[in-house]
Amino acid sequence: MEREQLRAASTLVVTVKSSDEFHDDITDHIESLKHGDSVDTTPTLSFTSYDDLMETLPPRTLELVEAVRRESPSSINGTARVVDRDVKNVHEELSRLSQLGIIFFEEAGQSKRPVVWFDELVITLSFDALG
Repeated sequence: MEREQLRAASTLVVTVKSSDEFHDDITDHIESLKHGDSVDTTPTLSFTSYDDLMETLPPRTLELVEAVRRESPSSINGTARVVDRDVKNVHEELSRLSQLGIIFFEEAGQSKRPVVWFDELVITLSFDALG
């Protein structure tokens, strides 16, 4: 999605689905589009296991995302100050979050300002994903 579309979206859905479930969802969406039907365009980030989800978005990472959303720091250094963490570690974590589409960076002179584009993060987890 384009940044402006993301800004208009207010929710990021995070799911845990098997590769087969993910494939089935994509196939269903393609078929719907072929028939002229609409599909759900809610921005979604899917993981194939609960362990992958927890490794990628542990509480410490979610706290970083929440701090960026709440404080709107003007730079990576400012973000590190807000969360009282090492700049190098915050930079690495923000870069990873950017690759996942959870945040994006706005250029502000020589600084990169992290932006969380959603107001709400919804994690959906089926009990089957835990087993």
